[in-house]
Order: sequence, then C-alpha cells, then structure tokens
Amino acid sequence: MNKLEAFGHVAALAIRGELVFPTSVNAALRVQLALDNPDCPMDEAIRLVLAEPVLAARTVAIANSAMFNRSGSAAITNVRGAITRIGYHNLFALAAAMVVRQFGSKISDPAVRAKAEQLWDHTIHVAALARIIAREVTHINPDTALFAAIVHEVGGFYLLSRADEFPGLLEEDPDNWQPASEEIITREVLTQLSIPEAVASAIEALRDGFLSIPPDNLLDTLLLANQLSPVLSPLAPAPRERLPHADSVLDLFIDQDRLTEMLAESAIDADSMRAALLV
Repeated sequence: MNKLEAFGHVAALAIRGELVFPTSVNAALRVQLALDNPDCPMDEAIRLVLAEPVLAARTVAIANSAMFNRSGSAAITNVRGAITRIGYHNLFALAAAMVVRQFGSKISDPAVRAKAEQLWDHTIHVAALARIIAREVTHINPDTALFAAIVHEVGGFYLLSRADEFPGLLEEDPDNWQPASEEIITREVLTQLSIPEAVASAIEALRDGFLSIPPDNLLDTLLLANQLSPVLSPLAPAPRERLPHADSVLDLFIDQDRLTEMLAESAIDADSMRAALLV
C-alpha cells in the first residue's frame, strides 16, 4: 500500500468516525471529559485522578515542577494539594497530555517510535512557549494556550499510531497531496476527543495561518510558539522558514532581552514538564 492509498484509507475511516484509539487513550479520555465540567466538585476530581495512578503521579509531579512552583515552596505530596496549585484548567490539559502521549505507547517500529518521541519533544516545547507567549505577547488565557499547544499535533500522533498498520503513511510525498488528507484526519480526531471549537479552529488553521499584527489570539500564539520551538515536528512537510514579519512583530511588542529571558524560561518549563509527564 503506497502513501496515497494509506492516507486515503485512514481518511475514509476518519470520515466514517471509525477512528482506532488505544485502550489507554480511551481511559484517559474519560477522565478528560469528566474534568471538562466546570462544576466538577473537588472530591470528584480527586477521585477521577486517583483512579488513574499514572495521572495521579503526574499531577503531583507537575504541581512541584518549575512551571507551577517558581517560588520554591514546599513540595506537595497529595493530589488535593496538587489540583489546588495547578487548577482545573491545567489538570484538564494534563489529562489531554496523557491522551496525546498514549497514542505512541503501542508503536513497535523503532523508526516510527523515534518520530513519535521527537513529536512529543516538539509538543512539550511548543506548550511551554505558548503559555509564556500568551502571558507576555498575545495576552490571551495562558491555560487555554497550554492546552491548545499540548493537543495541536494530536492528528500527527494519531497517524504515527497507525503507521505500523499502514507503512505507506511515512513515505515521501513529492506531489505534496498529503495536507488535504491530514486536515481531514486531524479534524476528525479533534472531534472525537471533544476539543473545544475555538481550540480546534486554531489548530486547523495552523498549516496555512498568517500572523496578525499585533498578535492577539490563540492562532497567533501557536504560530509563534511553533516558530520559536527549538525542536521541529518530524512531520513538517518542508524545512521551516521564518514566518513573515515574525521577528519584527516580536521586536515591536517585546525587547530582545525579554525575548531571551522568555526563551530561557520556556526551556526550563519544558524540561520540568517533560520530567513530570514521564513519571
């Protein structure tokens, strides 16, 4: 089966809603959907997290990470304290990260697994950057930016999870017909994961999106975070070029010294997030 046939088959399954998720993804997804309820009581949130030991460990770990404990406060040792520190929105994002991570858990081919690991590393850097860019540049909700960045490559993770069954998915694409099928698959995966429409729309617009001047929305945040990420997506269709006006836009709204500080801060956050999510 060549690349065209493989993508066509997977896209057709996606259109029919016949997406295949690992069992571990379904379990994490149930937690994520429950936490999406803003009226979810604290005791219920704790019960849901404790029902998934890996999520419980990662919740405590990330609450103690540099991202959420900049002051160096005493380490938290229980789920209640961790949820109180990071908040429901970030707990929801953490459950989403668990979903995304699980897509690569059953990949057996070493080359495909290496791509999944690079994609995960790219995702972590983009998430750390998006949170800081939201706070410093675009002035949108940093929690939303973090969540959107964590799931922005979920379509790519899904494709990699099916590459063992359809090896043609990773063949070269000289005719560049792949993007249309990728968009279909990504849209359906986002729908199945119940990603909020505002977040899904920004993710779908990433491939051909243009940076606003001034940058002031979720799409701008994701575009800049992807541009500044030190790790590229292994599924990028071509070598990355600087976004038009990206440098001048950043120069207008933040000085070079502060940008350097932001990049250093995001690198620390990415390292701490990576460590916490590998617990």
